[in-house]
Amino acid sequence: MAKQEDIFKNVISHAKEYGYIFPSSEIYDGLSAVYDYGQNGAELKKNIREYWWKAMVQMHENIVGIDAAIFMHPTTWKASGHIDAFSDPLIDNKDSKKRYRADVLIEDYAEKLNQKAQKEIAKAKKRFGDAFNEEEFVTTNARVIGYLSKKEEILKRMAHSLETENLADVKALIEELEIADPDTGSKNWTEVRQFNLMFGTKLGAEAANAMDLYLRPETAQGIFANFSNVQKTGRMKIPFGIAQTGKAFRNEIVARQFIFRMREFEQMEMQFFVRPGEEMKWYEYWKEARLKWHMSLGLGEENYRFHDHDKLAFYANAATDIEFNFPFGFKELEGIHSRTDHDLGSHEKFSGKKLQYFDTELNKNYVPYVIETSIGLDRMFLAVFSNSLKEETLEDGSTRTVLSLPVVLAPTKAAVLPLVKKDGLPDIAHEIIEDLKWDFNVAYDEKDAVGRRYRRQDALGTPFCITVDHQTLEDKTVTIRHRDTMKQDRVAIVDLRKIINDEVSVRNWLLKTK
Repeated sequence: MAKQEDIFKNVISHAKEYGYIFPSSEIYDGLSAVYDYGQNGAELKKNIREYWWKAMVQMHENIVGIDAAIFMHPTTWKASGHIDAFSDPLIDNKDSKKRYRADVLIEDYAEKLNQKAQKEIAKAKKRFGDAFNEEEFVTTNARVIGYLSKKEEILKRMAHSLETENLADVKALIEELEIADPDTGSKNWTEVRQFNLMFGTKLGAEAANAMDLYLRPETAQGIFANFSNVQKTGRMKIPFGIAQTGKAFRNEIVARQFIFRMREFEQMEMQFFVRPGEEMKWYEYWKEARLKWHMSLGLGEENYRFHDHDKLAFYANAATDIEFNFPFGFKELEGIHSRTDHDLGSHEKFSGKKLQYFDTELNKNYVPYVIETSIGLDRMFLAVFSNSLKEETLEDGSTRTVLSLPVVLAPTKAAVLPLVKKDGLPDIAHEIIEDLKWDFNVAYDEKDAVGRRYRRQDALGTPFCITVDHQTLEDKTVTIRHRDTMKQDRVAIVDLRKIINDEVSVRNWLLKTK
């Protein structure tokens, strides 16, 4: 665990040192769980968003995108259930005075059991080598069975207690498991109570007549409210989807783990409208499609897993999470839900407007069912960034820090380095930048020895370094260095655009999902 904590600390410090993420309002001592994306972070975040948008919208003829307002009529949140039921179970530690989500404390305990089981599996795999049968080991080893069955028992009990609003049993479970305050070790807990997560605000020039509004806690409701507008103006036929990216706001009880859980965050969501009765077919389709999208980035198949929900919302008939192995364990990265006709049906009821689709093939009207895919952009950023940060020992015994970002997402695709700051080499370097910047984000770096510049660009995550030297003056060739392999090739300047494009092209990366 200590090693994982050290890895996570390195991720946070590296993100700040290299211009990816800063604490917000840092000159005023910051604001809890609010972060600013720096010059490199803003580029990486934009590239992730665009990679998702191209895959979800541009590559599907029957999916379109919108950008709905953050402010919505307050009845929206009554219809969606957020005013009455958008809350988390809160618990305080009487000694440390710290506040926690009760369900997260229990989930973290369950994850530790899972990690113990995985350690047993890893030890056996190392001991038996190629002869190791993991499936047989998991189903026959007493320790592994014990850890995993206890984990499932705990999560099922918690899910049932939350579903039936038996908060006393949630506290009883925490006490039975002897879960302690993570910071102080105290087990002196208050009762568990519900805490509404929406931020309230006002609309109007005069306080007395102002309308109560909320900052949206999710982007999905803007899609549902615009269902008819999009369907009619786009002449969309079932099945079709509406996608959106944008900010959402939640007054989290405990916003923690860096950008994993924040009060202001960004979502990338798509609601896919289907015929009633066909929802499970599309649910399975989107589970497979979304996992393929993640796999296309090459972050490691072993770092993903599906987690089916033990507790379903009353309106849902299927729900799963794609979990990622963050430095603090497997946690939710993306949710895929079959929401039946609840959302459109509820808005139809509260608004008094018909939100139905006339199906010409069936010759009837119906409220479409919905399959939702919802991923946190900030969480995706953290998954990519934390997975890419590595310390490598080289053949000569030295070490280097390298941010091996998927090159399609890297903020800067290439850095152009004149070997020395004279003899016309900087002029040629700037000419190369002038040519490449139309297609790629490129940088110029002339400070320090070229080896130290390579190391800096490795730590920044730049896939290519292009070095201009005296041979360039003679034959118009440069050295291109590859970040991950450190391999260097001599190439013609005129070939640079094609060489880089072949590696960073979104087309080439997304074709892996086909």
